[in-house]
Amino acid sequence: MLESPPSNSRGAHLKNLNFTSQRTLFILLLIIAACSLFIWYKSFMTQVPFFRVVVPVSVAMPALRPVVFNLTEFGGVGDGVKVNTEAFERGVIAISKLAKNGGGQLYVPAGVWLTAPFNLTSHMTLFLAQDAVILGIQDEKYWPLLPPLPSYGRGREHRGARYGSLIHGQHLKDVVITGHNGTIDGQGHSWWKKYRQKLLNHTRGPLVQIMWSRDILISNITLRNSPFWTLHPYDCKNVTIRNMTILAPISKAPNTDGIDPDSCENMIIEDSYISVGDDAIAIKSGWDQYGISYGRPSKNILIRNLVVRSMVSAGISIGSEMSGGVSNVTVENVLVWNSRRAVRIKTAVGRGGYVRHITYRNLTFENVRVGIVIKTDYNEHPNKNFDPKAIPILQDISYSSIHGEGVRVPVRIYGSQDIPVRNVSFHDMSVGITYKKKHIFQCAYVQGRVIGSIFPAPCENLDLYDEQQRLIKKSVYQNISDIDYAF
Repeated sequence: MLESPPSNSRGAHLKNLNFTSQRTLFILLLIIAACSLFIWYKSFMTQVPFFRVVVPVSVAMPALRPVVFNLTEFGGVGDGVKVNTEAFERGVIAISKLAKNGGGQLYVPAGVWLTAPFNLTSHMTLFLAQDAVILGIQDEKYWPLLPPLPSYGRGREHRGARYGSLIHGQHLKDVVITGHNGTIDGQGHSWWKKYRQKLLNHTRGPLVQIMWSRDILISNITLRNSPFWTLHPYDCKNVTIRNMTILAPISKAPNTDGIDPDSCENMIIEDSYISVGDDAIAIKSGWDQYGISYGRPSKNILIRNLVVRSMVSAGISIGSEMSGGVSNVTVENVLVWNSRRAVRIKTAVGRGGYVRHITYRNLTFENVRVGIVIKTDYNEHPNKNFDPKAIPILQDISYSSIHGEGVRVPVRIYGSQDIPVRNVSFHDMSVGITYKKKHIFQCAYVQGRVIGSIFPAPCENLDLYDEQQRLIKKSVYQNISDIDYAF
């Protein structure tokens, strides 16, 4: 015979049911609140000028290669006299045969290793010991000629073919160039002199150029005296560049950019020092009609923790060759010192493409002529066949936590009637100026906002908001021009 549960047990059972219902209701309320918060956040992010940028994942250091070769095993002699091109080539061939088993490392010991250009292979580590110097041979007859880059249609300096790089790679995967701060030296002085004297018939070659490749790590080495651009990743994915020193003379070393990501995706540049004869970093994606046709943007790029200098050009540039588009770029924790310009975006009618979703934060300018630059009349073209109706789009660009001293013109944003600059924002800016004239925050054809109080006083093109994002004063005329190139 079954006994009925006592009355107090039934009450407890009902109480448990009531508690379960309350808990279910509480969870449902939490879910609704979270969804509401997400919808609000998404709406908020479309209105305020701080943009969500996809941060690329750093390329992990691969496991140690199962096989290590010493360059001397292939006949290398590090006396600075013997040409070691064949030794490097034999080492690369030996490693290429190990691809299915994890690849191999080519160890370059201390010494000066003179060489003509050579190619890398997949699943390879090029390791430079402390006091190891790979030295580029100066005679251009040893430098191979390559077809023009498809997104440029010609050599950057001359029509037709271009010289290859000292260290080169195409269609590679899993490549590491690293070491104990060894050096790759392009001996660019002779190239720069011939360029200035107009004795070259082809565009000079970069120091290191990796093309159509993925999973690349370059770290802990010094690159110096490149004939042309120093480090040029072209149409690559998943690239990490860190702990680098990149050097060239700050004058009379033309076009020796430090790092030029070109149509690259998912890239980190961090923890490095760059002082060169042109832009320290220049993000690119093709030139006019050729870049538009090639159609490979540079996107998802993180640049952080750098000290850079450029007496001739800019610390960090985007363009001017940006016809495939540039988006989702974050530049943070950067000191630009003793430079002509700090951060610059440059383009022109005929480029097409876009520059959008660009975030600059925590930048310091020290002794810089012009701090922030957006320029829309950089009229260098590969030929006369560019499309004058190809108008680039510049929008969604934010500057926050910008500080410094010794700056002549803190901001010069030169939009135009054809290329207006849209949705630019400034927040938390205080830059010590060396010029006391009126026009030190210069604007033309600019739409955007200033959030909170900044110094120096912004141009009249921008709307003013308080720290709580409440409109204080709306710009009357965004197309007003306040540009003064006299200083």
